Amino acid sequence: MNLSTKITIAIDGFSSCGKSTLAKALAKKLNYIFIDSGAMYRGVSLYCIQNDLVKEGEVNETLLIKQLCGINLTFKNNDNTLKPELFLNGINVEHLIRNIDVASIVSKVASIKEVREKLVLEQQKMGEFGGIIMDGRDIGTVVFPNAELKLFVTADPETRAQRRFLELSETNKSITFEEISYNLEERDRIDSTRKESPLRQANDAILLDNSNLTQEEQLEFTFKLVQEKMRNEVVHE
Repeated sequence: MNLSTKITIAIDGFSSCGKSTLAKALAKKLNYIFIDSGAMYRGVSLYCIQNDLVKEGEVNETLLIKQLCGINLTFKNNDNTLKPELFLNGINVEHLIRNIDVASIVSKVASIKEVREKLVLEQQKMGEFGGIIMDGRDIGTVVFPNAELKLFVTADPETRAQRRFLELSETNKSITFEEISYNLEERDRIDSTRKESPLRQANDAILLDNSNLTQEEQLEFTFKLVQEKMRNEVVHE
């Protein structure tokens, strides 16, 4: 497909339902920029852990808010994998933000109003010229409410937990399926009930339940939606 029109694609959904995998594959196919908004919240969560802002699983919101101006998050492409990796204050932390300690507090960090305001502004700047695919929890509802294509990705809880367990067990042999399942359940609860930008499906988002779909099938389904949207954009220009 060789269309000059560049659209914005917002992909929202629950944890461990394959949003980022789909977004990365689609971005590569379209030659779009991919932004993992969840990685940014994980970056702030890692900062909290590294700077003693977490005690007994609770985040010191007051201190975090005071230190937000000192948190700089950027993405740089890995020359070998050609994939974007997160840098926290100039240091590559891509491998650190994926562990269970970060996962256990990221929903709490993401529920803080001031954190969301800071990151939403940064995300909107990244996507102001289109040609971007961003995944997260509030991309289609808050960050890019006017995105030309919105997807809401989900899968049944057991499938999601199994996917996450297989991913994490490669580097953490002591992790248990029960621990992963509980973590996902808690993140779902916090993400869906938080006051600031709760996780919900945008009215104009297309639901994609990938419980029984392969990565290739998801990509094919989504790519067809993109083709249709881009054709419509060209017709209405």
